[in-house]
Amino acid sequence: MERRLVERLDIPVMHDDQHGTAVVILAALINAALVVDKRIEDLHVVVSGSGAAGTATIKMLLDAGVRDVIPVDRAGALNRTDRYDNPHWRWLAEHTNTENRRGTLSDVLAGADVFIGVSAPGILTPDDIKKMGRDPIVFAMANPTPEIMPDAAAPYVAVIATGRSDFPNQVNNLLAFPGIFRGALDVRARKITDGMLLAAARAIAAIVTDEERSAEYIIPSVFDPRVVDAVAKAVAAAAVEEGVARRTIVKGEQEDAAALHQGG
Repeated sequence: MERRLVERLDIPVMHDDQHGTAVVILAALINAALVVDKRIEDLHVVVSGSGAAGTATIKMLLDAGVRDVIPVDRAGALNRTDRYDNPHWRWLAEHTNTENRRGTLSDVLAGADVFIGVSAPGILTPDDIKKMGRDPIVFAMANPTPEIMPDAAAPYVAVIATGRSDFPNQVNNLLAFPGIFRGALDVRARKITDGMLLAAARAIAAIVTDEERSAEYIIPSVFDPRVVDAVAKAVAAAAVEEGVARRTIVKGEQEDAAALHQGG
């Protein structure tokens, strides 16, 4: 439905549980990678859950430069050997899992830098995390009960995030969509592009300064008053740059937005 609306309408369309989730996950991952001193493009990422949110997240990770992503669903890792009726799974199988690994979630987590869960409660164990690479990053996003509780994961991870407000590092799509729409509407954008979403993720990540960033602070609070304005300016600049804006922004706005679009 979302795809068909984008094709037929000349106004911005975005599904916050898909693209909003993907934006905030990338924002948090940008800072988590800095905490563990790893480059985004070098991360080996396993994503549990290949539905709408998982697919949007994987596509955003690829757009951001992550080269090694393995999507996992109930039947195990999606790969180029098995055949899938679901067209989204076929796309994922063709564009991810570069080593064509097969097996369960536990199997493919061996050596991984990052686990991202948008799936089901309690499916990740401490033993699974022990198989991961140096300084593992775990984003357990299932709500209200995550794939693993933070207190169970804490002894084995470098960084953990959830979708819950009662633990540090709440990855909540509320950080993304108000500012994305504000920026799109400010320049009367015809649509929301991948570049605009990437700009939003980088703007959210940049709210957290080098001095503030830590294992327990990789993403700003949903109550941080700076977020919406920063995201809106970055998204507006990206819309102008990508040629989907029907209104340009004035010079002062342009300079501010360009700096945010670059992650400054």
